[in-house]
Amino acid sequence: MTIKILLPVDGSPCALRAVDHLIAHSNWFRDLPEIHLLHVHPPIPIGRVQAHIGKETLHAYYREESQVQLKEAQDKLDAAGRFHTTHIHVGQPAEVIVRLAGELGCDLICLGAHGLGALAGVVTGSVASRVLHLANCPVLLVK
Repeated sequence: MTIKILLPVDGSPCALRAVDHLIAHSNWFRDLPEIHLLHVHPPIPIGRVQAHIGKETLHAYYREESQVQLKEAQDKLDAAGRFHTTHIHVGQPAEVIVRLAGELGCDLICLGAHGLGALAGVVTGSVASRVLHLANCPVLLVK
């Protein structure tokens, strides 16, 4: 049985460390895991924006911005010979991460933690701490 791993990235150094960690520890798994690379773009308030630009323009913006955030992670996975499927979604990052992990039947979510510490994470409501709270599968946080 192939292990499915959701690997959310936001282009930050911390997210890229999670990519490196997953590549370096692929031998943890009997077979190469099925990797789902994800970028979640926070939604732009639609109200006034929609009056000035069309829906297609907004979708193109989300896609282009997400591709920039995904590029380095994709390059690292490609260089390591790790096949992956790329997903781009718009929404609240933690909620989208957990929902997609469930929809894909992922066995693990691997994401970068910004290293803020427990108290700072609670105060700031970090994506990583929210994913930990909401996820129904194991979550691997990489500092």
